[in-house]
Amino acid sequence: MKLYTERLILRPWQESDAKDLYEYAKDPAVGPIAGWPSHTSLENSREIIRDILSAPETYAVCLRDNNRAIGSIGLILPMQSHTKVKPNELEIGYWIGVPFWGRGLIPEAVRRMQKYAFEELGCTAMWCGYYDGNEKSKRVQEKCGFIYHHTETNKPCPMLNDIRTEHFSYLSKKNWESELIRPAPVPSI
Repeated sequence: MKLYTERLILRPWQESDAKDLYEYAKDPAVGPIAGWPSHTSLENSREIIRDILSAPETYAVCLRDNNRAIGSIGLILPMQSHTKVKPNELEIGYWIGVPFWGRGLIPEAVRRMQKYAFEELGCTAMWCGYYDGNEKSKRVQEKCGFIYHHTETNKPCPMLNDIRTEHFSYLSKKNWESELIRPAPVPSI
């Protein structure tokens, strides 16, 4: 399945995306702050596509004009969530390559995934976490209507073999719907 936004295509990962994935996931500014190691080779990226990014509801974030993967976004099922969620709730995770930071692309992708989760999957609430220091992820959550819920300390980060503090935000379907019907602010003259 593919999901579309104004500037993006969200689609399943393909092994042919390995070169693009490696290009952005090798950057040490991307993976470690999100809890995973930087990719070490093209083959490493290919393996990650096969073993991790091929999971259900995990999508390559691609530019609409060329369909090239520049990041990833996915819905995490309750049994795999990083925090305690109810059976009809999901967690969302995302990242994007450094050259695309600050363009509003990940908030655009998150909003599309919210619509999909709430309207098509019957999700009643979404969770999103970020590790201490990942202010960019925190800002995406705020832009997308998530509200701070709680902090968990001494959390194992197994892919990096360390312990971290993780902050969680929450968005109910009711709050998401109320954001949709709120009129846009009128610019002052």
